[in-house]
Amino acid sequence: MIGKTNEFLADVKAELKKVTWPTKKDTYASTMVVIALVIVCAVFLGGIDIVLSRLIRLILG
Repeated sequence: MIGKTNEFLADVKAELKKVTWPTKKDTYASTMVVIALVIVCAVFLGGIDIVLSRLIRLILG
């Protein structure tokens, strides 16, 4: 059991050495894209909500 655990951890360490980690600049750029998309989606969904709310109020009087 301990042998398999040690082998697994060695494999994990070897795989982590193969990972190409993003630079600070890449991470910042990706974060800004995510924040911008979240804002755009929030504005879009908020607009749809307002339009549908007014439409339902108009229909139900």
